[in-house]
Amino acid sequence: METLTVVLKSLALPPVINALLILAGLALGARRLIGGLFIILGLASLLLLATPWASHALRQGLEPAPLPGPAALRSSQAIVILGGGRDYSAPEFGWGDAPTNATWRRLAYGAHLHRGSGLPILVSGGRVHDEHSAEASLMAAALREVFDVPVRWLEGESRNTAENARFSAAMLAGANIERVALVSQAWHLPRASAEFEKAGLTVTAAPTEFASAPPPGLHGWIPRAYHLHQSTRALHEWLGRGVLWVRDALLARHRPSGDG
Repeated sequence: METLTVVLKSLALPPVINALLILAGLALGARRLIGGLFIILGLASLLLLATPWASHALRQGLEPAPLPGPAALRSSQAIVILGGGRDYSAPEFGWGDAPTNATWRRLAYGAHLHRGSGLPILVSGGRVHDEHSAEASLMAAALREVFDVPVRWLEGESRNTAENARFSAAMLAGANIERVALVSQAWHLPRASAEFEKAGLTVTAAPTEFASAPPPGLHGWIPRAYHLHQSTRALHEWLGRGVLWVRDALLARHRPSGDG
């Protein structure tokens, strides 16, 4: 399943999929109907995905229910902040690598929740490409040095959302923690929450970075590289949900039936 996910991520997302469509059209012959259709589909889909309206629609469809209320947070025993990637050789902080902008957003909201609740924090993120330090250590440094917020647990072995959940749950089990407020981008949290619940935790979703409405009029349809990036992230998440659905369906099919 992990190999399938890597292949799908490499081939089925923009701009690679659009380039493959265009190349297929050229190979079939641009003057032939099927070749022309492939070329038009590749170019048109690339431009459409780069518009504010398309990126907003794709992201908004992923987002969970509204923000958690005070009662839901009070029922949690810890805050879990998921890693969202790293920037390599970021000199401004003196740490070597540094969290990406997506991770900074999660850290800021996690720090905000901590100040309002006093709940302890777990940060989760490993070495996806065998880096010298786990992403969790960068996140802990950011919380400590920039936000003046302590971190109680560092989970630094995970490489994806499923491992975030499994390894974090095992770490929290040692402290008898079963209920967590889970912090990530709004488009990512439904799938992340499902993984954490599969790992045995009760989850209160704590989303950040909701999709912004597109500008009015013609400006909402002007393609931009920023919105292509946002659409690609959303499609990546839709793809992740699809892989999760297939995995669960296969597990259900091969699970032994009960005696009753």
